[in-house]
Amino acid sequence: MTPPVPPAFNFTFARPRPPRRWRAMQAFGLSLAALTLGGLAVLSAPGNAGQAAPSPDGLPHFTLLLAGRDIVYCYYRTPCRDQDQRSGLLQPPNTDTLMLIRVDGTRVNVLNIPRDTNVGDFDPARKWAEQKVNGRYWAGGPQALTQAAETITGERVDAYMVVRTDYVARVIDALGGLDVTVPEGGIEWVDQAAGVDLRLPAGNHHLNGEQAVLYLRVRKGFGDDYGRIDHQKQALTQLAGRLRSAQGLAALPTILGGVGNGVETNADPGWLPALLPHLGDLKLSFATLPTTPVPGTFNLAVDREALARVWGAGGAAVGAAGTGSAPSLPSVTVRVVDASGARLGPALARALRTLGYARVDVRAAPQSGEASQVFTGQDVEAASQLADTLGLPRLQGERFPVEAGEVGILLGADARRSLAALSALDPTPPSPAAPPAPAAGAASLPASPSPLPETR
Repeated sequence: MTPPVPPAFNFTFARPRPPRRWRAMQAFGLSLAALTLGGLAVLSAPGNAGQAAPSPDGLPHFTLLLAGRDIVYCYYRTPCRDQDQRSGLLQPPNTDTLMLIRVDGTRVNVLNIPRDTNVGDFDPARKWAEQKVNGRYWAGGPQALTQAAETITGERVDAYMVVRTDYVARVIDALGGLDVTVPEGGIEWVDQAAGVDLRLPAGNHHLNGEQAVLYLRVRKGFGDDYGRIDHQKQALTQLAGRLRSAQGLAALPTILGGVGNGVETNADPGWLPALLPHLGDLKLSFATLPTTPVPGTFNLAVDREALARVWGAGGAAVGAAGTGSAPSLPSVTVRVVDASGARLGPALARALRTLGYARVDVRAAPQSGEASQVFTGQDVEAASQLADTLGLPRLQGERFPVEAGEVGILLGADARRSLAALSALDPTPPSPAAPPAPAAGAASLPASPSPLPETR
């Protein structure tokens, strides 16, 4: 009998779209590779890409565009033997996953760009598809894709990195695989002609590189493209965390060995060793480019006002008014999902109340290997401060199960190490007696949270 899905991770997203069965598995944007190969190196490049300017702190400060590239097909459901050829293709490769990575010393900010984002103003006289950012790589190569990203974000890009599916799988294997929680209903993607056979029942799974690439390509269970982007952020947070371990250092030859073998880049990794001692100090933040639909099309227009709130200048989210002034941060509701396997949630709740967070809800979930994280939809500044306080990555997205005025915290099994001090903290406050614990069936974080009983 299939075990039930851990309810805390059963994030239900709206309007799922069926996957395009015959298309190639698209490589998700592997930002952890950028943090090692491009993100932690001094960049030099031919053409328009320049070398990262030296800084007084001796750390890099630059922006890198990371793209996940489709496999190319020469016949129906038959991948080409030469994945770099540009003629005789059944369908050109798109770059459906794009991430702009800004490195400011040890602070790393990642902005996901949706594949349907329009480059510049929409022109009704032109075809819709040729105006989308995901087609620029094939139309003009990585330089054209880089220019498109600069147009969309208003940010100068110092270098690019385009990664292929097989490279992504090798890196995930080198980092020990990926722990995931499959949503209720499970996932099944079978295409024998293309060599795809992914069948995962609901619940916790440990995936190898090939399985992980397929899993991160699927939209079923995660809703639309925004849901998949948010899901990928969670996976990348987990994998990037492993770079700080001995296993992460052992994986560096695989990561660096991708150049010319699944990686197309103008980033110079020559100075990577200089920043290796700082891996443990990296502070990761993820956000999604805010967009609005172009009426009557499938294209998306950039919402620049919202972009300033989630991306900001210099990697810091600004206040709602764009002034950078801090709101009353403890006014947000904090929703804690405790999947640590060590009951750290109640102790964390007490610590947060001591800091002034008056509304903290805790829900227990089965132990999970997913990375501990702070996540939010709109309350970016509050989430950023909370993430800095706890030393956790901050994820902003469009489909996370929090509403305005709410910030979520996921405690995975890794919290027993990263937040070990909580285990010594008495979770019982010296205030009135605790209410009855919620029933087991109520221990889930729904997609649209309603007021929850407080765990004291």
